[in-house]
Amino acid sequence: MKVDKSNSSFLSPFLCLTIILLALNPVVSIRFPDRIPEVPKDPSNQPLQTAVFALGCFWRSEAAFGCLNGVVRTSVGYAGGSKPNPEYRSLGDHAECVQVEYDPEVIGFRQLLEVFWSNHDSRQVFGQGPDVGNQYRSIIFTSGTEESRLAAVSKEREQSKSKSSIVTTQIQQLEAFHPAEPEHQKFELKRNPFLLQLMGNLPEEELERSTLAAKLNGYAAELCPSRIQKQIDAKINDIIKRGWPILREI
Repeated sequence: MKVDKSNSSFLSPFLCLTIILLALNPVVSIRFPDRIPEVPKDPSNQPLQTAVFALGCFWRSEAAFGCLNGVVRTSVGYAGGSKPNPEYRSLGDHAECVQVEYDPEVIGFRQLLEVFWSNHDSRQVFGQGPDVGNQYRSIIFTSGTEESRLAAVSKEREQSKSKSSIVTTQIQQLEAFHPAEPEHQKFELKRNPFLLQLMGNLPEEELERSTLAAKLNGYAAELCPSRIQKQIDAKINDIIKRGWPILREI
């Protein structure tokens, strides 16, 4: 049975922390700026590389990659099908996927594959958990022969872990990535208005391209590594104590 994702709710640890601190210290106040533009931090002498993966619902998929060191930008969209202009309510034969822009000097395609395998059940046919359908199938999209080789080797390794069921993941050359509608970008982060305010209420186009937003999207979904979750907790705790919400970097 397909779950209606629009009705889900979430109370994150940082929000609980905020409530506790305000209860203990009623004089705590936080000033929220209307907007603080984020300064782009793309490396000037190192071109970014792009990887695209389909591993179930793209809301969670984007969050799974956002906290990785070396990941500069994430976005969700549709790929793997033939429909010219897919939309969320009319995907055709496309799959929900996440596009990851990363600095190859810091993280490689092999490491991204490890995150891909560890964040979904590659043996479930056309679905993930309660989300069942062709749009939730498992796919590694590749660009070039080296990525195809790495994907094939990683799939063989995953299959060798158990012979009792088949790894259903497909490996496809990426033809096109179709960005999803704005409301689906950084979905986990947008469910937490307090974090958006701490960032300075970036407009939609800046939020989609923000490195900080990618990290906080993973944090909001509690998918960051423990060390990074604690690091962000500490930053937010400090902002609450000081009463000045400038969260520009992690």
